[in-house]
Amino acid sequence: MPLLLERMKQSMASCREASTFLKKRAQIEEDYARSMAKLARSSIENYQVGDGKAGSYVTSWLSLLRTHEVLGDNRIKFASQLSDMADELAVLGKEVDKSRKATKDLGARLDKGLQEQEGLVDKARTRFDAAAEELERLLVLKQGESITPSSVPHAGASGANPSKGRSFGKAMSKLKGPKNPAQFAKQEEDVRSRMGQSSDSYRAQVAGAQSVRHEYFNLQLPRILRALKESVDELDLGTQYHLSRYAYLFEALLVTDGLTVSPVSPEDGPGVKGVVDSIDIREDFKTFMQQFSLNWQMSGQRGPRREGPADEGFSGTLQSFASVAPPAAPTRPTFGVDLGEQMARDNVDVPRILEKCAEAIEAHGLDSMGIYRLSGTTSRVQRLKAALDRDLEGTDLLSEEHLSDINDIAAVLKLWFRELPEPLLTWELYHQFIEVAKIENDRLRHIRLHERVNDLPDPNYATLKFLMGHLHRIAQHESVNQMSVSNLAIVFGPNLLGAPPPHLAPQYASSGSQPPAPQQGGGLADMQWQCKAVETILSHFQEIFVE
Repeated sequence: MPLLLERMKQSMASCREASTFLKKRAQIEEDYARSMAKLARSSIENYQVGDGKAGSYVTSWLSLLRTHEVLGDNRIKFASQLSDMADELAVLGKEVDKSRKATKDLGARLDKGLQEQEGLVDKARTRFDAAAEELERLLVLKQGESITPSSVPHAGASGANPSKGRSFGKAMSKLKGPKNPAQFAKQEEDVRSRMGQSSDSYRAQVAGAQSVRHEYFNLQLPRILRALKESVDELDLGTQYHLSRYAYLFEALLVTDGLTVSPVSPEDGPGVKGVVDSIDIREDFKTFMQQFSLNWQMSGQRGPRREGPADEGFSGTLQSFASVAPPAAPTRPTFGVDLGEQMARDNVDVPRILEKCAEAIEAHGLDSMGIYRLSGTTSRVQRLKAALDRDLEGTDLLSEEHLSDINDIAAVLKLWFRELPEPLLTWELYHQFIEVAKIENDRLRHIRLHERVNDLPDPNYATLKFLMGHLHRIAQHESVNQMSVSNLAIVFGPNLLGAPPPHLAPQYASSGSQPPAPQQGGGLADMQWQCKAVETILSHFQEIFVE
């Protein structure tokens, strides 16, 4: 029992510490969230009444601030969940402490009862021993045994036993009593009667003690120990559950914040970086000049003129610059074109852009740290995309210009997959891939995914096979580029496996699965299963595509 009580004391201290941490963490998160939301709202209000720039800048600025409001709302929800968890842990600790005290008191009472019963046994034995000793003295006197003074130990003798001295003293006192045989017999009968009563009482107390001891050790003590162990387990499991829940909620919060700042699917918005990149300084300044000129003219003010009539001393009016014609649309576009149409048009087994990008990356990027995970420079990526869309075969990806940052080529390839009208793994098979990815058994999940891959159309199958081979070679250099199969799956999962748009979701919903709700943002709720499916396919590349 002391062992379990000490263990429960440690568990309660751990539970209280976890509850205190979660409570303080919740308060910190709530203060941070409310401060950030308040800052975002006040910044929006101040800008609306201030003299800041208009145009694309104000649109991006307000979108950026509203993103911070969303982040604040996410944190407030997280703080509320942490506060509830802290309260639940505190209640659990109080309930277990109450149970501990009740169990401890019960154990103390039962132990005290056992000790009292054993004390009664000792007292009964003492009375029995006294009666037996008295009977023995009486029998000695009756048989006429003489006790000489020399046989009595001296009080000051070394090693003398005081109890024996007292016994002999009592025996000597009996010599002075009556020596009538009848009196001896009556006295002997009385002593024997008391001895019998003492013996019966002693046996009864021993039996009672054995019964109490048997009930205590075989029934009550195991029950107490079991109750204490159950309380310890309840406390430990409750603490572990809430800590696991905290880890899950914390991870979910970070994922939600990440998707808010940088959405995976274009349907969910451009993200913070995209919002900032959408600021068009030149167009904003042009609009400002036009508005300023209009306001200037309406105010009646006039400034120096560059052009005017000849009779006022001006030379002939200058011809206005011809407007620059927009670039001609590419005759053989590569981005945003249906995969099957693109491959049939080019008469190829694998899309040429995939071959060219993979060739460049495998030649110069296998050992590049974070290849595919790191984004390229937006402006260079857009220029490279335009060049490939305009003249795919004429664009040399192995030139020094394009190899200055291999991440630009990797970003262009990811962009090509994202801009396919339909994801590589098709909308029709989307729900089947997701359901199979949820299978816990690795072997069964591999087999079912192999079957789904075989169901792909021929262009999609050939493209997926080439891509998985390329990523397999990337993963073989994991020790250098830090891009494991799992990391590559996180990058390519949402790009290859996307949910059908809300208006097409019922059409592509498989039996037993529901189409994603519109507010889920194109399958963001399935992101972990998208990555799991691609990770399994890539992990078993040899079995699925080679063997």
